[in-house]
Amino acid sequence: MALEIDWLSRLFSVDMGIDLGTCNTLVCVRGEGIVLNEPSVVAVRKGTNIVLNDGEAVGFAAKDMLGKTPGSISAVRPLKDGVISDFAVTEAMLGYFIKKVNGKSTRIFGPRVVIAIPSGITSVEKQAVYESAERAGARRVYLVHEPMAAAIGAGLPVAEPTASMIVDIGDLAGAAADVAIISLAAIAECESLRVAGDDFDDSIINHMKRVHGLLIGEQTAERIKIEIGSAAPTGPEMKMDVRGRDMKTGLPRKVEVTSQEIREALSEPVGLIAEAVVRVLEKAKPELAADLVDNGITIAGGGALLRGIDKVFHQATGLDVKIADEPLSCVARGTSNYLENLDLFKDTLESDADSV
Repeated sequence: MALEIDWLSRLFSVDMGIDLGTCNTLVCVRGEGIVLNEPSVVAVRKGTNIVLNDGEAVGFAAKDMLGKTPGSISAVRPLKDGVISDFAVTEAMLGYFIKKVNGKSTRIFGPRVVIAIPSGITSVEKQAVYESAERAGARRVYLVHEPMAAAIGAGLPVAEPTASMIVDIGDLAGAAADVAIISLAAIAECESLRVAGDDFDDSIINHMKRVHGLLIGEQTAERIKIEIGSAAPTGPEMKMDVRGRDMKTGLPRKVEVTSQEIREALSEPVGLIAEAVVRVLEKAKPELAADLVDNGITIAGGGALLRGIDKVFHQATGLDVKIADEPLSCVARGTSNYLENLDLFKDTLESDADSV
């Protein structure tokens, strides 16, 4: 009877993998790949957890409101430093995405869900992920560590008896970086630090205040990072006009900034990640370290898109460094791989059944 119910539940639901990012959430479906990629933003009535537009002010619709909402509305990111900071709003966001992918009327059973989590997440934070996903409609929840999912999504030979090193720097505006050495389908050495794209943005915001006396918002800082940001020189220096509010007069003002000064502003958070890469290498067993001389380091996540970051890691370690293909979606593609082989892997994954 239990087997019949399980068969029916698979027929009338859809298994999905979720890369729950601080900046963007990606959802993939078994056999279909990535079907949703939207900002991890929710618009709520200020002082409450009531999502606007009958629960539909999530993702793209909510991101457009960031920094532009009236006093009665808040556009919030419910994840901070790579983990859940607002449980109720995260639950609403997950529920919206799960319903959008699962369908509101054609599915009888809730989906089985594989969610990628940072390697440094605490047991309390894991429980929050389980509970939020279950209340959002998931039938069964499995957790996989982000560096493992990223390595699989990047096509690294994680199951083989050789070392693979992955540096997953969250989304481009994310807030966590994972550095891991993987061998024989297990993480041999790992360090998770809550430094990534958000810190890049904060460094740019602080630089604009200190050097130019100009107040800018998060979205402007992100645009500067994407258009002219770099971790190391990669070609001709670039310039762009930046608009914001003058700190002295309070009036709108425009200034010109260069890629060189933005690179200097980003040097501290980039340096912290490079130091973590070196620490993980120093802790590796000699045989694993020897493998990496040939295998090198792979960078995934949106942070991999920062120009020249591979050069910084190469200079810090002396190893070959490459950017994964489509680094933004590596973690999501890794969860998709788990979905394709869920019956094989489910006993090796952490699940909500283990938490009770």
